[in-house]
Amino acid sequence: MPRGFFVVLEGPEGAGKTTLATGLVTRMRVDGIEPVTVREPGGTVVAEALRQELLDPSRRWSPEIELLYMTTARADLVSKVIRPALDLGKVVLSDRYDLSTLAYQGAGRGLPMDQVRWVNRAATGGLVPDLTLVLDLAPELGRERQRLAGKGADRMEQEGAAFHERVAAAYLAATGAGVHHLEAGASPDEVLQVAWAQLSRARPETFRARTE
Repeated sequence: MPRGFFVVLEGPEGAGKTTLATGLVTRMRVDGIEPVTVREPGGTVVAEALRQELLDPSRRWSPEIELLYMTTARADLVSKVIRPALDLGKVVLSDRYDLSTLAYQGAGRGLPMDQVRWVNRAATGGLVPDLTLVLDLAPELGRERQRLAGKGADRMEQEGAAFHERVAAAYLAATGAGVHHLEAGASPDEVLQVAWAQLSRARPETFRARTE
């Protein structure tokens, strides 16, 4: 049985990851693909409990504790959901993964990047995505999108402009195998088309190319 395919959506607040994930899942299902969808932090009983603590606006965590909470949630998700699904040949679509920790806890909180990378590797056992789609968007546009949508701000979203600027800059600078950037300021349909084209190039035998 061929190994599955691991796709991650990344980007700053308000970049449109949820909208893109919905569009990708719809297209996959049209083509007979039933993906395993997960979000970070979350996806297991343990990880969802840690998510509540991490995003609760009333909590005050040091950057180091935040990093460990985040990667503990990731370790549980990888071992209980992501790896088993990939071993079964499934497509896994994740809203955030290790790059988010480099952006938020590394660039945003100012933790040493080498430290963040080491903890990430320990949490994931070295599992890296096959494709990471980074939605690039200026942080002020992301905040405006969230305001217009009436979305309540969690602890991360309540951070100041300087924090979110560092996060967005880290995403914009992200490179590596399988990392591709999308212009999140485009329309949702345009973003979906470009994202699907990246999937088709990365795994043409799984994701049928579209011409629309």
